[in-house]
Amino acid sequence: MSATLVRPAPERVAVRAREIVRIIEADPEFARLRTACAKYDEDWQSFTGYALVDGFDVETDTVPLFPEALRAMAIKSAVYEMTDGDEQAAEIPVSVPVDEMIHALAAQFTVLSRVQERTGIKFVHATDREQIGGWDHGDYTHQVYRAAWGPLSERFWIGKEETMKRKAVVVAKYEPLGIFQGGRKFAPGFATRG
Repeated sequence: MSATLVRPAPERVAVRAREIVRIIEADPEFARLRTACAKYDEDWQSFTGYALVDGFDVETDTVPLFPEALRAMAIKSAVYEMTDGDEQAAEIPVSVPVDEMIHALAAQFTVLSRVQERTGIKFVHATDREQIGGWDHGDYTHQVYRAAWGPLSERFWIGKEETMKRKAVVVAKYEPLGIFQGGRKFAPGFATRG
């Protein structure tokens, strides 16, 4: 991240982010977008995202997690608008589980594209600009979120230090099974031997 990165005041972004969420929720395909994210369950392979949420269950956690992702995307979109399309500034840090749901949202490419066309709102998500695990309590994202919607869900918004602890525990549990580097590498024969 650039040392000269400048973002608009959290209170200003919060006003626009709330408006963006209202606009998206009013879109005729919003229900389909929300439902499609929840049905993405059979394709989700999250070794170090959802696994950080204590007792995560795709069937029960997607409903409350979806609004968190939508709000984070609204903040990104608001920052993007207010910085004349500065993608670096717009790629705010978010909690790892919330980022996983953002990926599910972004995977609904066709519907999301139509929503963007109808609303004129640009969704911003760039993996090469992300600060994976960089979100923390009290940071810029948290300030905007709190100003826009009040307290966040502590179940899904896991701070930086706790994220590092949980990730280390999860990775250590996977290694004896032959899953290495948080799911980026598997032991030979993992998928072919019983």
